[in-house]
Amino acid sequence: MMRRVWQAALAAICVLGGATGALAAPEPAAHDFVIRDFRFATGERLPELKIHYYTLGAPHRDARGEIDNAVMVLHGTGGTGRQFLSPQFADVLFAPGGLLDPATHYIILPDNIGHGGSSKPSDGLHARFPRYDYADMTRAQHALVTEGLGVRKLRLLMGTSMGCMHAFMWGEAWPDEVQALMPLACLPVEIAGRNRLWREMAIEAIKVDPAWRGGDYDVQPAQGLRTAESLLILVGAAPLPMQLAMPAHEAVDDWLARELPRRMAALDANDLIYALDASRTYDPSKGLEKITAPVTWVNSADDFINPPELGIAEPAAARLAQGRLVLIPAGPDTHGHGTHTWAALWKDELAALLARSEP
Repeated sequence: MMRRVWQAALAAICVLGGATGALAAPEPAAHDFVIRDFRFATGERLPELKIHYYTLGAPHRDARGEIDNAVMVLHGTGGTGRQFLSPQFADVLFAPGGLLDPATHYIILPDNIGHGGSSKPSDGLHARFPRYDYADMTRAQHALVTEGLGVRKLRLLMGTSMGCMHAFMWGEAWPDEVQALMPLACLPVEIAGRNRLWREMAIEAIKVDPAWRGGDYDVQPAQGLRTAESLLILVGAAPLPMQLAMPAHEAVDDWLARELPRRMAALDANDLIYALDASRTYDPSKGLEKITAPVTWVNSADDFINPPELGIAEPAAARLAQGRLVLIPAGPDTHGHGTHTWAALWKDELAALLARSEP
């Protein structure tokens, strides 16, 4: 799901310490796509909505002149398209000979509204920025793909966490424009219960900090952000790897003293509030039968945010015309919610999805 969430889990189990070498995947090209007079679901407007995105590879056209090798990968809350250049993802999928080798695939990695280099509250409007939701985000993605890049049908749409939820929305809204879907780490239902609770707690923690000043702060509301980031760390963590990596309280204290300030330094309070709030209207549960493309949906058993014991996934998967639900068992090599970014754990499922969705 969220970039900060999976980063928390990764750092907690100390798995990136030795991963400092050069990526096998090539450096992506960066671009901007501007949507004029974008109208949000709230009725608010922006004269220009900028969507920043990265690409790897080049488009290939079939005999009809249509692009047939476009793959879009959607990030989670707080992330950016560049997060998929992490070794555990890119070196498995984007490397030469990989399942999504840029030599044969045209890979699109957008920064969603409110994230990365795309239009967001911290650009200057602060709390006056339009209150976007997931529907706005997916419409902007669709405009980028169809109007900006001229892609009529995606060969594959992948998404992690928030991007996973966007994948379900894409499958319902534009069923004929995706050839295969791979949502990772989410549930296709309204966000309620504990999943809604921790989001609201994080938002409230920032808003009650006097330094927030209704969103017109001069300095970041540090106490509120500290509480919010602490929640993000916990919901993204996996208990077994953390226990193995930090078996004594001194190790926990050292890690927290080092990591929490570093993570807070990269946060903007309004950006975080908006990003967490954007899920408020999400609920694809009523339209799952509209999804006609082959789907391989991957969750993990140690995901705090989408725990399997809720019993939501199985009946939802049964309503997908060509759906396959995969639950990765918890173990020392899984990463809680962040398992979605460790491609080695599910790449065989991706290979099978690509094979069964060939035209």
